[in-house]
Amino acid sequence: MSQTKTHGETRPGTLNGLMLMVAVVSAVSGLLYGYDTGIISGALLQIGKEFDTGHAMEQSIAAGILLGAVIGALTCSLLSERWGRHKTILLICSVFIVGSLCCSIAPTAVLLALSRVLLGFAVGGATQTVPMYVAEMAPAGIRGRLVLCFQLAIGVGIVISTVVGASEKVDWRISIGSAAVPALVMLVLQLRLPESPRWLVKQDRRDEAEQVLRRVRPDGFDIDQELDEIVAVEERKQETRSSHRGWSGLRQPWVRPALVVGCGIAAFTQLSGIEMIIYYAPTILTDNGFSTSAALRVSVALGVTYLVMMIVGLVVVDKVGRRRLTLIMVPGAAISLFALGTFFVTDNAGKDNIPFLIACLIVFMFFNAGGLQLMGWLTGSEIYPLAVRGAGTSVQSATLWGTNLLITLTLLTMIDLFGVGQVFWLYGLFNVAAWVFVWRLLPELTGHSLEDIEQHLQDGEFRPKDFAS
Repeated sequence: MSQTKTHGETRPGTLNGLMLMVAVVSAVSGLLYGYDTGIISGALLQIGKEFDTGHAMEQSIAAGILLGAVIGALTCSLLSERWGRHKTILLICSVFIVGSLCCSIAPTAVLLALSRVLLGFAVGGATQTVPMYVAEMAPAGIRGRLVLCFQLAIGVGIVISTVVGASEKVDWRISIGSAAVPALVMLVLQLRLPESPRWLVKQDRRDEAEQVLRRVRPDGFDIDQELDEIVAVEERKQETRSSHRGWSGLRQPWVRPALVVGCGIAAFTQLSGIEMIIYYAPTILTDNGFSTSAALRVSVALGVTYLVMMIVGLVVVDKVGRRRLTLIMVPGAAISLFALGTFFVTDNAGKDNIPFLIACLIVFMFFNAGGLQLMGWLTGSEIYPLAVRGAGTSVQSATLWGTNLLITLTLLTMIDLFGVGQVFWLYGLFNVAAWVFVWRLLPELTGHSLEDIEQHLQDGEFRPKDFAS
């Protein structure tokens, strides 16, 4: 099948004001995700002293946002199909504000944990809905870069949270509650944005969809061709039974390849070791001769590396290609974890080798953030057919958050049972498995419109060789 081009764009890299606003909303939601999940690491030191908590309660507080994220991803799937993407994002903004404020005023550790679950609902809902909304609004030629504004902003949020934590001066209630400010900004911006044109077509509101496309596309863009393509895909869906739509539609054999790829990528983004490095690098370093302040500074360096590679990925992903970039970067992450594990297994992780340990951590972050991490939300926004896109992105988000939750609740136990080095090796093997998975199953989606990707699925041509240029 030939590749669908970019609908007669005269300036495929041009953004008008409204699409720029869409990108900003995406960025703010990603920032909130990165900040709200990262800030608890440093805040727990203060929370533990104020509430006199034990490790079990601290773990519950940290994991609460992950549990809420699973719930939010699944719930917002239903809401985004019923209410539309726009109204669902407005709800998510409101929950971000309320959740942040509830966390900041929580009088007990238990209420703080429950407030984190509420906040997690917004985080999970954002990861399910916002990238999908951006992908449905964006022209094919720059879709990858716009969706990755969300991923890039996660890095910004992580860096900000690590800097705040490393300062050891900001009260935890202020640091957590301040997230309500960008959430309010996101709400105000989203109020000015339109509904997704693809969702409007799905609701048989073609005239409104055309109006939205004319508002979000630059002058000279072939609106009619893009709209006709969207309508044609939806009309084919109308000819099928209602059981082929939404959650029930995910059971269709022709949709299954997209679901396998999406959920597999989501799981491997977490199994690659990123959460282990972000959450537990300070603990590992302090156990091997670092002071707390020095370990926190290393965390800042890791966060900055993550952010820099998000920026690099944003620039190159639509040029290099999603699949190719991932296959290039994953081996570097695997090798760095194997090397890091070897230091620990051979009892060479003492003070004399601290520079090498830091180098391995930063190299891992370089290759992981610049490759596999880019794909977690980007693929979910692209590969699912319109009729099941909300349900598909929901399952993928829930898979990612569920894997994250499982890792968070078991990692320290695994380290106690097997040792730090052996666990690094295990995650290195997960990276090897991720490379094989991408090589065998992930097609090169770069430059293909959402409708073209869907047509490949319908034709049973969703293997890497079927997308060859």
